[in-house]
Amino acid sequence: MPARKLVSFDWAIKRLLRSKANFGILEGFLSELLHDDIKILDILDGESNKGSQESKFNRVDIKVRNQQGEIVIIEVQFEQELDYLQRILFATSKVIVEHMREASAYEHISKVISINILYFDLGRGDDYIYVGNTQFTGMHTGHPLELNAKQQTAFRKASVDKIFPEYYLIKVNQFNDIAKDTLDEWIYFLKNETIEDDFKAKGLQQAKEQLDVLKLSEQARKDYEAYMEDRRYQASMFNSSYGSGRMDGLETGRKEGRKEGRKEGDKEARLNIARNLLPLLDDRTIAEKAGLSLEEILRLRKEEQK
Repeated sequence: MPARKLVSFDWAIKRLLRSKANFGILEGFLSELLHDDIKILDILDGESNKGSQESKFNRVDIKVRNQQGEIVIIEVQFEQELDYLQRILFATSKVIVEHMREASAYEHISKVISINILYFDLGRGDDYIYVGNTQFTGMHTGHPLELNAKQQTAFRKASVDKIFPEYYLIKVNQFNDIAKDTLDEWIYFLKNETIEDDFKAKGLQQAKEQLDVLKLSEQARKDYEAYMEDRRYQASMFNSSYGSGRMDGLETGRKEGRKEGRKEGDKEARLNIARNLLPLLDDRTIAEKAGLSLEEILRLRKEEQK
């Protein structure tokens, strides 16, 4: 029997997981990701209740405080955003300032953990979960800067990186649907909106019960269906505009290719073809179409990014 379809995690964050009765679901996800037994003290003001189209369809945020006093931001993003890394840097900085008491010493700055669930391909990389933190390394020795005993006691932190914001990027679409551990079971749910009977990850069994579409009230089900239809519409609009631009770009590339091809396979002509295709295709495909080596395409892309 196939696993029952559950509501999407982004809608659950907006509507269901803010209830204290459902904290266990969110705590389970955070515990598996952060490898710690996370308890949520309270939900802080987030951005998910904003009414603008951008806030409604581009992201659903929730901001919580855990038992260690850390502030955790969870953000779901569906649409491509070139400067997404800069935006999460801004978001964490904003949270730090917002939660800094007036005239309070810097030692009381809250640690911020930014968790980003992404349904688009951000940057280049061969993994589906990336972790970022701040460390200071000796320029000459290569040794890390460490907190002294007094600082560890005062800040209640074991290392420098525990003071600064921490970032998690989960590239959901990169996951291959093979759950090798309990964190993978959560990623499987985020991608497929189903939970298999043998999954053991913290919070998933409660999610299986509470996020069942069939258990929603009639009004909640209508709201959910409307939300998903709006999300599909936004995705369609994005794909249409992207597809149109891609076709125009490919046509330009083909014209350029025919024009340059007359120059008896001149190397510069093939490089120009490759330049036109850089924003549109992956490196291996460009190499095949332009008649260049993969190393030449990688070098060309690096030059274009400078």
